[in-house]
Amino acid sequence: MYQFSIDRETDAPKMVLTISGEIDLFAAPEFREKLYEAVSDVSADVVLNCRDLSYIDSSGLGILLGALKRVRQNSHQVYIRYLKDSIKKLFIITGLDKAFVLEDVQ
Repeated sequence: MYQFSIDRETDAPKMVLTISGEIDLFAAPEFREKLYEAVSDVSADVVLNCRDLSYIDSSGLGILLGALKRVRQNSHQVYIRYLKDSIKKLFIITGLDKAFVLEDVQ
């Protein structure tokens, strides 16, 4: 049992996925499977609500990039909301803040 969850909700015209818990090397295979399944053939922009994401490592970041590629194949974008400062710093250091749209929505 890994310590993360993905919940899907509709926020027309965007699909919202809430990611919570910890994404590390051990959780990565299941995270990849669930995330890719959620964004396969998506016909809308995707919002990743990361308010309750407490940790993500490089394997998780790679999976997010793979999901971004799939969403962009359908001419849509991935928005990431509510990143904790420590995780946001990872996005900035790796340059992923340029690939994804980071939002600090209140």
